[in-house]
Amino acid sequence: MSEAPKKEQIIDIKASVKAIIESIDQEREREIIKRRFGLYERKETLEQIGELLGITRERVRQLEKAILIRIKMVAERGELPDITSCEKVIIRTLSDMGRVAKLHELTDKLLGKKSNSRERAHIAFIAELSPNLTVINETDNYENGVAIAEYGDEKKIKKQIEEIIKTIKTNKKPLTIEELHEKLNYEHPNHVQALAQISKHLAHLKDVWGLAKWPTVNPKNIRDKIFVILSESGKPLHFSEIAEAIRESDFNRKDVTKQAIHNELIKDKRFILIGRGIYALDSWGYSKGTVTDAIKEVLEKAGEPLHREEIVRRVLESRQVKETTILLNLQSKPQFKRVAKATYALVDDVKK
Repeated sequence: MSEAPKKEQIIDIKASVKAIIESIDQEREREIIKRRFGLYERKETLEQIGELLGITRERVRQLEKAILIRIKMVAERGELPDITSCEKVIIRTLSDMGRVAKLHELTDKLLGKKSNSRERAHIAFIAELSPNLTVINETDNYENGVAIAEYGDEKKIKKQIEEIIKTIKTNKKPLTIEELHEKLNYEHPNHVQALAQISKHLAHLKDVWGLAKWPTVNPKNIRDKIFVILSESGKPLHFSEIAEAIRESDFNRKDVTKQAIHNELIKDKRFILIGRGIYALDSWGYSKGTVTDAIKEVLEKAGEPLHREEIVRRVLESRQVKETTILLNLQSKPQFKRVAKATYALVDDVKK
């Protein structure tokens, strides 16, 4: 989109809002709409407006409803060209965004810049009055959004969002938009993604979507971020590498120190030390404990003496340590005894 069209859209929307407000005959009614939508100042409550105008909050609510119905009827008859022209631009933009979008993201896209609260209020006002647009009101479950009415009213859109949430819950792990699209069979992956962005119960990290409470897509603390980094790497990492990976990530609040990372690794049972400063996920099957513990575990599982090369090989399957460290422990610790050339057993087994 070029700079010229962006500028035109800004001017059209501002002018349209002004023209719509001026089409309202009574000053009191104009004041109610301007203040309720926050068109020129901050949004005000029914009670605040009632106090200003000397009427009850219920009367303010009744007047607001009546005014909006009246304007919508005029707009549906095509007698408000300002709404019609803005509506076309918004629908065209929403088509590119997946047919539905958060209000602030839609406004940013329309203006080609980071929007402010007043600019977002203008778009919300136009959308509320437009016959071919659906407004999704913000609640504890949904973001404030705007959709193309042709593809559903607020009820249908929310139902589709709940279907996405249900699909992710059933899967029990994050899914890509393509995977969600295949399971839901919606018309286009972009629409699935646009719907998911309206839910406050969903979050995404890189290319996967999951429940907002899942640390794999919405890590809220250092431990969760460590878990995500190790999961993505698929291999053990030194704590300094983990710190660097977090600093280079897309996470919020990613300015961490190596010491902070090390402290959290020690505290959390999901992470186990398998080498000098090297940590793995507990779910990967690495053994906890010292190198001596690892040698002991290998010999216990074998149930017989093993050659030192075999002991080294098996220990390295669960530890990232130097071969010389394993041999040093094998030769110097009292738990192990050489029973043949380069062959070792547990002292307790030899005594038996």
